[in-house]
Amino acid sequence: MKQIMFVLGALVWAAMPAAAQKKPVAKAKPAAKPAAAGIPAASLALGKTLYAQNCLSCHQADGGGVDRMNAPLTQTTWVLGDKTPLVKVLLNGMQGVEIDGERYANVMPAFDYLTDQQIADVLTYVRNSFGNKATAVKAAEVKVVRAANKK
Repeated sequence: MKQIMFVLGALVWAAMPAAAQKKPVAKAKPAAKPAAAGIPAASLALGKTLYAQNCLSCHQADGGGVDRMNAPLTQTTWVLGDKTPLVKVLLNGMQGVEIDGERYANVMPAFDYLTDQQIADVLTYVRNSFGNKATAVKAAEVKVVRAANKK
């Protein structure tokens, strides 16, 4: 009988710390990444979605592209420079162009079916992701380039 009481006492004693445990407090979610200075967070979010849908398969999740096939979007003069050539690339596509001394062979299709706002959002995202820091592209700027491109 003493053995049974000892075993029961040991079980009760061993179970007490487990019973006293509480559910862990949920950790606070990390704050959303702040938008680049002067760039609406909604524009970056929409641009990120468009990038995932249209660009990621060739230019990769990190924007690094594929050597000699698909141009990188990281720290290149095409991405960080004048906006007009970059908008034209989305409107017209591109093939066999040299970018910062490297030639890329794959054909980039035209994305002229995207709206001016969608092009502005995806380019703003690219120009402010992957280590890039550049001014936003505005829908009005895309509209001007698109109109001039039709002539």
